[in-house]
Amino acid sequence: MAGPSHADPYSAAGVDTAAGDRAVELMKASVRRTHGPEVLGGVGGFAGLFDASALAVYRHPLLATSTDGVGTKVAIAQAIDKHDTIGHDLVGMVVDDIVVVGAKPLFMTDYIACGKVVPERIADIVRGIAEGCALTGTALVGGETAEHPGLLGPDDYDVAGAATGAVEADAVLGADRVVAGDAIIALASSGLHSNGYSLVRHIVANNHIVYGAHAADFGTTWGETLLEPTRLYTTPLLQLIAEHPGAVHSLSHVTGGGIAANLARVLPRGTWVDVDRSTWSPLPVFRVLAGLGGLDLTQTEGTWNLGIGFLAAVDAGRADAVIASIRAAGIEAWQVGVVRDDALPAGDFEQGAKGVDGGAVRLVGAYAESGAN
Repeated sequence: MAGPSHADPYSAAGVDTAAGDRAVELMKASVRRTHGPEVLGGVGGFAGLFDASALAVYRHPLLATSTDGVGTKVAIAQAIDKHDTIGHDLVGMVVDDIVVVGAKPLFMTDYIACGKVVPERIADIVRGIAEGCALTGTALVGGETAEHPGLLGPDDYDVAGAATGAVEADAVLGADRVVAGDAIIALASSGLHSNGYSLVRHIVANNHIVYGAHAADFGTTWGETLLEPTRLYTTPLLQLIAEHPGAVHSLSHVTGGGIAANLARVLPRGTWVDVDRSTWSPLPVFRVLAGLGGLDLTQTEGTWNLGIGFLAAVDAGRADAVIASIRAAGIEAWQVGVVRDDALPAGDFEQGAKGVDGGAVRLVGAYAESGAN
């Protein structure tokens, strides 16, 4: 008669807890580098601890929170086995939503679901998250890596995160601060960021492009071009708000839905903006992809950011100073429109996006020629 088996039944089912422990060891150093004195307990606890006495410097603190993922951009990372920039994208999608209300990020947690834990791959992802957290002044206080064999393939994974920040109650930015005459300032994106990748992948597939293939238009591979990390705006925007008190009235993070829909969310009801396309030229990546897809750039405006990662409604008299400060921080910026409150003209305006009863926005004119600013 056969003796009892000593094999780990969980391992036999496809879950490697030892690999999970190895991944934690590999990521510890990068995670610890995001910790200041407010973080207690180190890495590996059931819950992350953050000393709330850090809020004592606020007169009336409000907590701001956000959660998000990076969508199907992870499929490209998986296709070329490059995972060290996805974390920057996650921080951009999560933490940069918090700065929209003027909040300073405090801490973040992440969640990675995968078909098989490959310690080095998980460590690369978390290292990217930690780097993004360090760049935005955010403590990475915890996370979870879950192995889902049978549900996800061995090389498949998805990432998500959540962050918390704080802002003074009387300093919250938003539509209620915006007035007619305010200037709308654009902050340049680094590329596609983390939105519209289902369309990107559709275009790539229809053109039989391999992500590892050389892309002559960009001087690198298609995969590396499309993995360009999301620009992080939190630190320069917080510096801008501090340098120009009262100048910034509202901020908009240009993510899913595009420029018009996201700007409309941070404008008061009864106002409208014409965003002038002629003030910028969409980056080459957008032009090339649109061309391959047989699309006019205007057809992609509800999907891609087209070169604008953030928008700010600012006091008109201080617009030049705001632009100069943003440029000094290494981000190109320019004025794209003015807030109006007279009668809404006839035309195709975006309003009511994401359930917000805000202002109305449309894009007008023609884009500047490629290479023009």
